[in-house]
Amino acid sequence: METAENKHEGEQDGPIPVDVESNTGLKVQDQKHRGFQWWSVTFLCFYGFMVQLKPGEPFITPFLLSVEKNFTKEEVTNEINPVLSYSYMAVLVPVFLLTDYLRYKPVLILQSLSHVSIWLLLMLGSSLLEMQFMEFFYGITMAARVAYSSYIFSLVPSELYQRVASFSRSSVLIGVFTSSVLGQICVSFGKVSYGTLSVISLGFVSLGLVLSLFLPWPKRSMFFNQARQAARPSGTKSELDRMKADSAVKQGSAVNAAPSWKHSVFIQMLMELRNVVRVPNLRLWSLWWVFNSTGYYLVLFYVHILWNSVYPVTENTKVYNGGVEAASTLLGAATSFTAGFVKIRWKVWSELVIGIITAVQAGLLLLMGTTDNIWVCYVAYAFFRGFYQFLVPIAIFQIASSLTKELCALVFGVNTFLGTILKSIITLIVADKRGLGLPVHSQFIVYFFYFTFLTITYLACAAWVITMHYRNQRREGGATEIPPTELNPVESVAVEAVPLTNGTAVKD
Repeated sequence: METAENKHEGEQDGPIPVDVESNTGLKVQDQKHRGFQWWSVTFLCFYGFMVQLKPGEPFITPFLLSVEKNFTKEEVTNEINPVLSYSYMAVLVPVFLLTDYLRYKPVLILQSLSHVSIWLLLMLGSSLLEMQFMEFFYGITMAARVAYSSYIFSLVPSELYQRVASFSRSSVLIGVFTSSVLGQICVSFGKVSYGTLSVISLGFVSLGLVLSLFLPWPKRSMFFNQARQAARPSGTKSELDRMKADSAVKQGSAVNAAPSWKHSVFIQMLMELRNVVRVPNLRLWSLWWVFNSTGYYLVLFYVHILWNSVYPVTENTKVYNGGVEAASTLLGAATSFTAGFVKIRWKVWSELVIGIITAVQAGLLLLMGTTDNIWVCYVAYAFFRGFYQFLVPIAIFQIASSLTKELCALVFGVNTFLGTILKSIITLIVADKRGLGLPVHSQFIVYFFYFTFLTITYLACAAWVITMHYRNQRREGGATEIPPTELNPVESVAVEAVPLTNGTAVKD
């Protein structure tokens, strides 16, 4: 008997003959599609490398404080730099939503346009307001990083996520390293002025703008373009699938009667966040992401001003910002790589590991804020970044390993947004002239106390968790032993944690 499916697919009566030519054509088409996928990934990674080539970026703060720009240290610290935190907070949510709704490419073009605006303002601007606009555009470029991080996942099937994520992250790190080294060589050996270095940077970001115009346009995205996606394999059932099933069972026919926007992917993901915060491990690492990342980026935003205060040189050739950024990027990449091979029982020891590393970071901040030796300051900064980068892949694994790609992206987005709010509040109180307007050395002492408070909190939680673990173990006679976990098995990473680097600080 002829079925409806047979009639619809074949539009003919009787058995459907095997079409050898059709099968061959499908194979050829599949090979072409895979070739296009890898070409797209390669081009995107090349783009990610090229947009990091801004050799003048580590030297923006020295440029602003130089005779050519002639801004005072107080203006840069208390009036120009704070704009970055405020603008980042203001544009993060709109950029996050537009990235998915517009399918990545337009946001990357916007990011490239903002890069061009930054260097044009830096070259041609001379007023305080123009430099504040420069920081505003920096906030846009930072918020738009999510487009590059998530874009690559729209180009390949899920089984390739881990591999392509490593490709895109590596291309960014290599770009940051190459840019820093190139800038240092130009300043130290080529005796290139900061103004000329800005022109070179403008040339590179203009090339990045041209490249962004030729990026392939994805047909799907995580939240607002689900209809464009291919069906998921039947063997894998995500939280989203389970939510839909549960919702159908609980609400029955009421689901169909409700407005469709309430059952969109994005709204359901927001509702699912309530369950995420109830999981202790997810809650711990999300809080680490919010609080420690806030302190980390505050240090990065103001460390170049600190270096200028510790070592106020007038000769450009003795400014080693580019070399230090290159070295810290390498160290961060090495510690991130090492973290992938750490094998411990994270459910028991997470708080202790975080507490110890946060304590070391607090000590490094105290050293940076009190030393008058620039080389000690450089080394402390490199280790401060390295310890943070060590914990980043661990946090990504702990959060991403139990969530779908969609929910994971939303969790990281919410964590980042909460971090930007906290960062803006601290900036307003500590750095902004409308608040305390503290000089940079005093700011680093404040950051030291901030990390010290986090250390005490983490270690107190660690004592509680470890005590309860061994008490329960004795009660159960040692029957339940949690196996060690290493980070290698992670299959998908929704958000890349890239070291940020800018001239006022370190921004990517």
